[in-house]
Amino acid sequence: MGALNAWHFVDGRWVAGDPPLMTAWSHATWLGAAVFDGARAFEGVTPDLDLHCQRAVRSAAALGLRSPLTAGEIQEVIRDGIARFPQGTALYLRPFLWSTDGWMEPAAESTKIAISVVDYPMPDPGRGASCTLSKWRRPSPETAPTDAKAVCLYAQAGRAAAEAKSRGFDEAVMLDPLGHVAEFASANLWIAKDGAAHTPVPNGCFLNGITRQRVAGLLRKAGIAVHERTLEYRDLLEADEIFSTGNYGKVMPFTRIDDRDLQPGPVFRKARELYWEFAHGG
Repeated sequence: MGALNAWHFVDGRWVAGDPPLMTAWSHATWLGAAVFDGARAFEGVTPDLDLHCQRAVRSAAALGLRSPLTAGEIQEVIRDGIARFPQGTALYLRPFLWSTDGWMEPAAESTKIAISVVDYPMPDPGRGASCTLSKWRRPSPETAPTDAKAVCLYAQAGRAAAEAKSRGFDEAVMLDPLGHVAEFASANLWIAKDGAAHTPVPNGCFLNGITRQRVAGLLRKAGIAVHERTLEYRDLLEADEIFSTGNYGKVMPFTRIDDRDLQPGPVFRKARELYWEFAHGG
């Protein structure tokens, strides 16, 4: 990313740039007990910031960590950080929690927190993106902490993303252990077919994203059918539209899957319109 235009709240004070956090012998450095959450500020709004802060605290607890701050306190720190940037700057907002001590399990009382507020532009929805199937799958709840936004989960997602990019695609479609579609490597996955929206039903193998839940509710309220169900990869190949929901770009279109071209369609456009209206207080 080059020079980072960012502020980080560490040990009770704001630090600019990209400060070091962990020591060589921190528990999380080599045993991986670390979680994060991501929220967004853009166009002067911070949609669902409270829910992201609450999830950060829950994720920490799922790994045996204990947040030094409440969700409300994390939110207050983030708002203070946002005020350090020009109004309307697109920002990535990240509470990050990790263990500094423990044996195999982390010592909950050793949990530390760093809250980052980073200048991070929103992606252009007009560019579209391409996707393909990855051989790497999401783990089951019995094999990994899938109920948390845990750092350790992202090594597998990173392998899927790297594989897709090596084949000329922007994003990977990941399956669950049973071979059903789970999500993209970095976002929740949606398709549209015959005017209805379809998205994989949460089965414990991936996070039921905050933006995902918000978009599902908004579409239903607008009278658009939303089917949370088991999806096969062939459903994506036969879809009228493919789009994603997630923190990075909120609602983004896909314009190619394998060798098939697509266009952003009416369900995607309605989902993005409704989300932006919600974000701005509509």
